[in-house]
Amino acid sequence: MEIPVVKQVQKVNMVFSQKGRQFVSQSRPSFGLSFCCEGQITYTMNGKKYVSRPGVAVLLPRGGAYTLHGDKTGVFPVINFQAEGLSEEEIRVIPLKNPALCLKECERLRDLFWLGASQMKIFSAFYSLLDEVLSPFERDDGLAPLLRWVEENLSDPTLSNAAMANRVGLCESALRKRFAASLHTTPKQYVLELRLNKAKELLGNTTLYVGEVAEACGFSGVYHFCRIFKEKTGVTPTDYANAHRILQI
Repeated sequence: MEIPVVKQVQKVNMVFSQKGRQFVSQSRPSFGLSFCCEGQITYTMNGKKYVSRPGVAVLLPRGGAYTLHGDKTGVFPVINFQAEGLSEEEIRVIPLKNPALCLKECERLRDLFWLGASQMKIFSAFYSLLDEVLSPFERDDGLAPLLRWVEENLSDPTLSNAAMANRVGLCESALRKRFAASLHTTPKQYVLELRLNKAKELLGNTTLYVGEVAEACGFSGVYHFCRIFKEKTGVTPTDYANAHRILQI
């Protein structure tokens, strides 16, 4: 994903979405960058589901047709903008390295509109926010192709530091240093975070059994998955599914 050439930025809308809310977009007139302060909503586009929750940003494509369902009552800042250089045709959910900073940047951008700031200041603030959101994919460190490959191969339980290092022609220690410098984490923790996020989406938005979720997310076994999931979230996968799953009627 490339940093777009922004042509227009609209004010930050703080959308209050109630549980059970339904919304249909036939053709979105602009791109949208949405965040989540609290709550959860699910977008459905071309038969695929995309979950907006704390910790991720959602890029909504211009011209996109989708439906929205309010899973949990919450607040969702959204910035509509016009840009060139974005080829996104589907919704994209982007894990955030620093969700608190992104929400703070949204607040700063909203204040600039309220104060009647110049377009230059508004564009500068928006580009700063885009850089924070997209930086894991945009740094000139050779990691972008690897990160896409990792996302495509999450279900492979053999996805290891060695496999990632071999993919980009580095030794494991060099790979760890590059992850630390660019993403402020380790390769192992990065993969684990992606797997847990995917597991949460599957537990909350499908009727898969826990064992099937573990397999789809690349965990070595259901026991390992349950232990790690509870260690990181404080609840078991079953309890998480019972609390978050959307009943299909």
